Amino acid sequence: MKQAVLIIAYQNIPHLIDLVSSLTDEFAFYIHIDKKSKISQREISDLQSKKNVILVSRKYKINWGGLNLTKAVLFLAEEALKDKGIEYMHVLSGADFPIKNGSEIIKTVNRNKGREFIENFEMAGSTWENAGIDRLQYYHFTDLFNVKTFYGEKIVNLLLRLQRMFKFKRTLNKDFPKLYGGSTWWTLSSRCLQYVITYIKDNPNFLSRFKNTLIADEIIFQTIIMNSPFSSKVVNHNFRMILWKSENDSHPAVLDETDYLALIESDKLFARKFDYPASEKLLTLLKETIGLSKSRTNGARPLDIA
Repeated sequence: MKQAVLIIAYQNIPHLIDLVSSLTDEFAFYIHIDKKSKISQREISDLQSKKNVILVSRKYKINWGGLNLTKAVLFLAEEALKDKGIEYMHVLSGADFPIKNGSEIIKTVNRNKGREFIENFEMAGSTWENAGIDRLQYYHFTDLFNVKTFYGEKIVNLLLRLQRMFKFKRTLNKDFPKLYGGSTWWTLSSRCLQYVITYIKDNPNFLSRFKNTLIADEIIFQTIIMNSPFSSKVVNHNFRMILWKSENDSHPAVLDETDYLALIESDKLFARKFDYPASEKLLTLLKETIGLSKSRTNGARPLDIA
């Protein structure tokens, strides 16, 4: 089974090359690199030289919380759909890494063929602040201003406070589908992704309503899929291991060698976040594990997620 890996990245090309090199030729890589990132053309060329890298694009400037991340994922998925041999797609960030070898990933997805793997929950009554409604009711200008910068954060927060002060709120059309949320990172079939892309093209007001909302990438895919015929095929499990704790000055955790056993003993296929130098020893261990001898790889039992 041929699979595509869609990657949203903004830095650390050597890690991306390691990620690409860790999987076999049955995986085709489609990569989007943040347009505003300071990455040289030589680094881009090094990445493009890997034979299973099909596309490297810098189409969008991506800020945290902005809609452009979703647009970049949709762009990569649409490009991957041109290859009719691709049956499943995994979306990763540039800070991710596989924690199973390529053979195990292929066997696991093949064993669960026909299922869709995406974390999801109804936003109404969820644990998100105000059930996530603030994300859609107020204008969050995160595509215009980078909240990871001092002044960008100040401007976005000021504009948000002004909206609350004057009690300005946006509404949703009564015909808008029931809202679902969940993780940005998923594993979906090409058939399901074709449905998502067709839905967005046939309903242009749907995507435009998410302009200037907060972290729309945690809502759009879930809302379309859970209101679709594919909902009965969805498994609320996304094959991603993310440790929601503070570690190495990051939340979620930047993983290190102390997390190794938890990673390899999990039923997940991919993990995040990895960063240097904190994750260097862990990545060395993982690369050795992914490169297990053929006899042990063939003996691995593919995961069956019921």
